[in-house]
Amino acid sequence: MAEYPQQLVREHRLSDGRTVTIRPVRPGDADCVRDFLTALSEESRYMRFQKWVRAPSDKVIRFLTEIDYDRHMALVCTVQEGGREAIVGEARYVADLSGLSCELGIVIADAWHKSGIAGLLMGTLIETARKRGFPRMEGFVLARNAEMLRFVRALGFTTEPAPQDFSIVRISKRLREGTREA
Repeated sequence: MAEYPQQLVREHRLSDGRTVTIRPVRPGDADCVRDFLTALSEESRYMRFQKWVRAPSDKVIRFLTEIDYDRHMALVCTVQEGGREAIVGEARYVADLSGLSCELGIVIADAWHKSGIAGLLMGTLIETARKRGFPRMEGFVLARNAEMLRFVRALGFTTEPAPQDFSIVRISKRLREGTREA
């Protein structure tokens, strides 16, 4: 496992005046990640995991928090609530076996939609993947998730129906010049 990437920790002031911190997740964030995912609406959990998930299992929480910061990077957006840190957004990539691509995932707390934190998380995630040398970032989005599809298109992702399932859209973004979209 790589050393914790402290250089990625950044505080941001949102247009509404609130202050958030974007930082890599830590293994000690397990309870905060569980609280964050459990507090999401059923619809938000469905859009993120593309299946109905009631509560994340311990195995899922370990996967989400015990990462290597290289082939698997996860960023959280946190705020101070009631004297403690709370997660309000999360974005991650996981490298494919070839190392030629990384798959992304992002989810934002329902009350924080349209706050600007999705753009902060994705901007940091894309730049981190680019610096790690990934030629491409891709993912799969439910075709009915119009808000997410508009968001990724604005970030320069291409979209196309997944050949095996038309309820899913494959998104892809070239991170380095000289690489082809696949």
